[in-house]
Amino acid sequence: MNYKTIDTILERTLLGDDISPQEGVVLLKQTDIGAIAAIRATADKLRHQQAGDTVTYVINRNINFTNICEQHCSFCAFRRDDGDDDAYWLDWTAILEKSHDAVQRGATEICMQGGLHPQAQINGKSLPYYLKLVETIKQEYPQIHLHAFSPQEVQFIARVDGLEYIDVISALQNAGVDSMPGTAAEVLDDEVRRILCPEKINTATWLEIIGIAHKLGLHTTSTILSGHIETPEQQIGHLEKLRSLQQTAVNHQYPARITEFIVLPFVGQEAPKSLRRRVGRDQPVLADTLLLGAVARIYLGNWIPNHQPSWVKLGLAGATQALTWGCNDIGGTLMEEHITTMAGAVGGTCMEVETLQSAIASSGRPYQQRDTLYHPVDSAKKLANA
Repeated sequence: MNYKTIDTILERTLLGDDISPQEGVVLLKQTDIGAIAAIRATADKLRHQQAGDTVTYVINRNINFTNICEQHCSFCAFRRDDGDDDAYWLDWTAILEKSHDAVQRGATEICMQGGLHPQAQINGKSLPYYLKLVETIKQEYPQIHLHAFSPQEVQFIARVDGLEYIDVISALQNAGVDSMPGTAAEVLDDEVRRILCPEKINTATWLEIIGIAHKLGLHTTSTILSGHIETPEQQIGHLEKLRSLQQTAVNHQYPARITEFIVLPFVGQEAPKSLRRRVGRDQPVLADTLLLGAVARIYLGNWIPNHQPSWVKLGLAGATQALTWGCNDIGGTLMEEHITTMAGAVGGTCMEVETLQSAIASSGRPYQQRDTLYHPVDSAKKLANA
């Protein structure tokens, strides 16, 4: 495809048009330096139009409450079997200690996810255990925003207890879950999922659970796990499903929707050998991640204005670069992070606020603390209330 055609696609997006899946694939397949530079510049302009110049960040803490998991995803180096030497399952005291530490360090959000642990039950039921996880934190720290439990965890609870998804999500929401991570999406293509995560929920179930969350007023995020076995066509198919899901939420005036999109590049260093051999490298290819991020801004930006890189997976320098490829947010402090770190990522597990601010400032843009739902946080007011 010649420059003229690419320029035509890019010019239309700057006028506010959505591009088609076919056009998205054309952009993703570009290898010419000039074409890629034009895609980057367009993504950067759209970011300016759709999200402004201020780069946001959130002060948050991850709590991965167990790494014991009944599933065996081919990319996962985090999961363990019960009884393994390095298997763990946090007790209520440890959950509270981590929550206390988060609040002391100024966190406005706790992000909580874990393995699918068959013994994580109270009186033989799964849902009461998850409700207690929520209530343990919320009774002590009602002000903290709890961003918790992926669609996979919702499906796991529903399956174990014989419940409908809507009942599980409602119960979690009533207990104090404030928003849902759009993880476990990996690539929303069942051919890819059959190889990558055959035991995980299928594409339709992921979309259904996120859609129910939006109807109930629970905001979600969205992600893609990229750079393993998927094709550009499958990547764009994933973006198309997310765009369509968001359009449904907007057009039906659901009380909640997708708040952000994050590219999560595959880290293979400690991943199970079969997938690692197939992918053939241990760390993400930054150029591929940046191009996908730019095309995602072009494809989704009219509907999902907030785009974020993963400093855990790319390192802070790579994530800072992504700010010129369509991203307007640099993510959170995390304080600890096990899932990506155990896969062999180089980014680290904790970022001081000042380090994030310096990285943003180095890109020549202003920074602003935000909450999970992208409202600005006034630090002075926060200190006064601490």
